[in-house]
Amino acid sequence: MAVSAPGERQQQGSVVAAVDREGSGWVLFAAIALGVAGIMRIFDAIWAFQYHGVLPANLENAIFGHSLKTYGWIFLVVAAVYIFAALTVMNGSQVARWIGIIAGAVGAISAIWWMPYYPIWSLLYVAVGALVTYALVVHGGPLTDA
Repeated sequence: MAVSAPGERQQQGSVVAAVDREGSGWVLFAAIALGVAGIMRIFDAIWAFQYHGVLPANLENAIFGHSLKTYGWIFLVVAAVYIFAALTVMNGSQVARWIGIIAGAVGAISAIWWMPYYPIWSLLYVAVGALVTYALVVHGGPLTDA
């Protein structure tokens, strides 16, 4: 039985250990950012399913075709991935960590395509994606004491 200092927690590998370790604020930031991004994609999906107005002419040449319903389903899948990563990254899941790293990097890179239309928002998305990637790469490692 190990002797611990007053106030020291013995629950290694749990959420308590994740909160007590160095860099836990960054991991919490990454989880919250991924969760918010997932919720935003759900709103995007609702909009895509409900919109019945005139579509832009350049949507005909879009990557996934010209149907907003297709984009709605894609937004829902992306939302599920973001929310899954957000919920599991706080438990120290390395699978969720890598999903979050990829999601943050892809989110940052894909925001560059919107730069001509929404420059401020694009820069903000690039910054948040880069910070999520940084947080999970540097501070999202296994919950072990070396």
